[in-house]
Order: sequence, then C-alpha cells, then structure tokens
Amino acid sequence: MFQKTSFTTLIVGVFVVYVLHTCWVMYGIVYTKPCDRPRAEGCIGSYLADKPRLQLSIYTTLKPNGNGGQNLILKVDDFDINSKFERKINVSLPKKTRNNGTLYTLVFVHQAGVSPWQDSRQVHHVSQLTTYMLPKPPEVSLISGQEDQQPPEQQKRVSDGPTKPVSHWRSRLTLNIVSEDFIFDREAIPSDVHRYLRVIQNGKKMVYLPLLFVDELSNRVKDLMEINSSTIELPLTISYDTISLGKLRFWVHMQDAVYSLQQFGFTEKDADEIKGIFVDTNLYFLALTFFVAAFHLLFDFLAFKNDISFWKKKKSMVGMSSKAVLWRCFSTIVIFLYLLDEQTSLLVLIPAGVGSIIEVWKVKKAFKIQVFWSGIKPCFLFGKLDESEKRTEEYDAQAMKYLSYLLYPLCIGGAAYALIYVKYKSWYSWLINSLVNGVYAFGFLFMLPQLFVNYKLKSVAHLPWKAFMYKAFNTFIDDVFAFIITMPTSHRLACFRDDVVFLIYLYQRWLYPVDKSRVNEYGVSYDEKPPAKEHED
Repeated sequence: MFQKTSFTTLIVGVFVVYVLHTCWVMYGIVYTKPCDRPRAEGCIGSYLADKPRLQLSIYTTLKPNGNGGQNLILKVDDFDINSKFERKINVSLPKKTRNNGTLYTLVFVHQAGVSPWQDSRQVHHVSQLTTYMLPKPPEVSLISGQEDQQPPEQQKRVSDGPTKPVSHWRSRLTLNIVSEDFIFDREAIPSDVHRYLRVIQNGKKMVYLPLLFVDELSNRVKDLMEINSSTIELPLTISYDTISLGKLRFWVHMQDAVYSLQQFGFTEKDADEIKGIFVDTNLYFLALTFFVAAFHLLFDFLAFKNDISFWKKKKSMVGMSSKAVLWRCFSTIVIFLYLLDEQTSLLVLIPAGVGSIIEVWKVKKAFKIQVFWSGIKPCFLFGKLDESEKRTEEYDAQAMKYLSYLLYPLCIGGAAYALIYVKYKSWYSWLINSLVNGVYAFGFLFMLPQLFVNYKLKSVAHLPWKAFMYKAFNTFIDDVFAFIITMPTSHRLACFRDDVVFLIYLYQRWLYPVDKSRVNEYGVSYDEKPPAKEHED
C-alpha cells in the first residue's frame, strides 16, 4: 500500500532536519530577546550607559586566586571601551614558572583612581599565560646533518626521547568587552551570559557591570614559546577590542566545546585545529562554511554509499583501470601515514584511516584476491582474468607506460630537492613527505589511464557514475572555497585540475552513450523490469 522509501531518501531527510535544527539553535545563540519594558523593575540596564571613568589593570600571579604575589604588567588609566588597541610588553617570569610551573593573569576593569582590590564595582577575569605541551622535535638536514640551533637544556630533553609535557608561553592575550547598551530581562538571562554577569544596585535600578571576556580561542599553537630555566622574560601581545553580545555568546559556546574536547583526551594541537576554524574565519563566512561543510558531508556519505554498493556487486574488471585502483589505495595510505606523522587532529585522522581500509578492500576486489590461512601464515590466491579483462589490462598497461615517462622524473626530482634543501625530523619524515608531495602534486595524473581505457573501449558503462557525481559536487565546493579563501595560485590550480579530468569524463559519457536497450548478462535491459519470481507451492 505504501511506496518503499529508499535509504538515500531517508538520509537526505535526516540531513534536512539536522540543518534546520542547527539553524534554530544558532539563532537562539546569536539572538537575545531584550526586556520589553526598559524601565520596569524586572529589567537590568548597563552600567556603561552612564559612561563612568574606567581603568584597565593587568597583573600576573602564580595562583588563580591572586594569593601567589601580584605583578602589575599593564595599566590603562583612561580606559575607553570603544577604542581598540594592541600593546607589546615583556613579562618577567618567576622562578617557579621557569621550572615548569604555571603563571596566571588577572585582568581588572574598575573605577579610575581606585585600587581594583578595594573597588566593589570591579570585574575581573583569570586566565592562564602558560600551557603544557610536548616539546617540538628538532629538524635536521639529512644531507649535511646540520641541526636547528636549540638551547642545551632543550637538546638534552629531546635526546632523552619522548618526555612529559613541558610549560609553554602563550604570547597573546586578547580581551573583549560588550559595548552595546543591551537591557536584559531578569527572568530570561541566557545561561552562557550569566557566568559573566555581575549585577549591582545603582540607586533605584539594577545594572550589570561591564561584560569582560578573555578570548581563549585566539591562543594558537603557532604562538606558543617553550619555557626553560634560562628564560628570564618573554614577550606578550595584549589586544583589546569590543564585541557584540551575539558574538560573545557564540564564542562562549565554542570555548566550552573546545574545553570539553580537551577533557576527553584531545591534545593542545587537536584543539588548535578546531580553533583555527573559528578564529581565522569571519563570523558570517563561518556560517556559510557550516552549510557548505554539511553538504560536503552529505555528498561524502552518498559517494561512499554508492561506491561501496558498486564494488560490492562488481564481478568483472572489464573497462576498469586496475592501476588506478591500486594507485588510489597507495595514495590514501600515504596521506594517512603523513597525517599520523604530523600528529594531525583525530577529527581528520580517523576518517583517513577508515578510507584507507576501504581502498585496501577495493584492491582485493579488483585483483580478485582470496586470503587463506595455513596455520599462522597467510596465503594469497589471485583470480584469473577472462579475455575481455585481459584486453582492458593491455590498454591499462599501455597508458601507464606513456604516463611513466612524465611521472617518474617529476617524483624523483621533487624527492631530491626535498632531501637537499628541506629539513625534516627523520628519514621516515622525509620519505613520507616526499611521497605525500608526489601524491598531492601528481596524483591527478593517475586518473588519466581510466580515460585512456574508456577511449580504447569506446564505453563508459562500467564506471560508478553516481559516486562520480557526488565526488564531483564535493570537488566543485572545494574549488569555490579555494578562490574565496586566500590561497596560493598553485593550490587554486591544483583544486581545478580534477575538474578538468571530470569534464573529460562527462564528454566521454556524451560521446559513448549507454545503450539502454542492450540486454545485460542477466537477460534484462535498462528499459525492462526484471521478471518476478514465481512463488513455490
């Protein structure tokens, strides 16, 4: 009675619901409903509306409660919240901090001319100026053996092998204050703002003190500096700017998300990958990126589903380039090993590992490999090719022969250049980096043998076109962002080269149309429905 719903339709429906729900949640974060009657008793106005004279004072301390001794590092007497600034200062490090200890900063916004410790109307925020991370191993020239210059203490620490995390200096401190005169409803204060909201009685009305926010997302791994016992002082860049209430709430949620990931075992470098998504991107462009990433994920899933379905039913390799399948497996494994060597975020590493396993499975299907176990020793049996498959292999080998004249000199030259002019941590890193550079730079060339096979056979009916289309959509999305985001010209050209190959595929599909009236190996054509099975009595 009811028409059967396909799995793809179900997934697309769930995706649409997820996007709409996310939009509603994001709207609830960015938009805050103001108090309907500003002069009512249930409304809380801003202390900044009366334009008081303020002062900014920043201290360093060994304890977050300020009892570890305070050292004033910056004071702005006439602090104008609407005037952004950036100051670079040198901060003296206590002995405990130099010996792998922690240093905190206390940021006060208080009344001008009054000590922050005696001001009842001050607001403050505590933040760490240090964090713990594994020291970066030195890079060495594999030809000359010349190593990067490092302090003796650091060289000894690295020579001892992997050690515990050491203290690193956060060289940036970013401060924000909500400048807009927003009136809160006392009964509807958002929970994310409540922790920053301090309310006082000012005459007959309730007002909230300035919403001070320390931007932890701006603390990036690239700005960290390792601390050792010989370091007396280190530079600190203090930046200040205003922030809107909507952006403040969004930033608070993002900081909480990054903190939660770190509690689940994500390292500082893993968290930095996520911070870069938000810090390096405009807020409106970030919203666009979310939608694009969501569609990218959907197309990835649909391409994955159709690719698996195609190869699961695949019994013959007629018209398919086995060399291209083998190269795809090799390149995916190389990229996975490269990400593993670079200690990339688990968010990227896990999908790359799963993709490598799938590509190995496709190689097993393509070469008809059967695995048998003789005790603890695995034995491999390769299936035989029929006449049609042998003809395809001949065309494939011919294409690879022509391609090798161009590919091998380029790869060898690139590896030699990296060996002479670039420094790496080890020979393994040089090998993996050379391989991955070859994959990224010349990987698209291995798509050409399949085009050659299509040309020789005058057919494209053997290709998984649904998976091709979904992958092409994702490639187009990557191309658009390569031009929107500031990227080198070589990277932009690299993004578009796959599109050129896919356009040739489309031209071949138009040039060699599939004859839907032709009967396949099951005795059924595209225009006919398969005969219904008779029920046995």
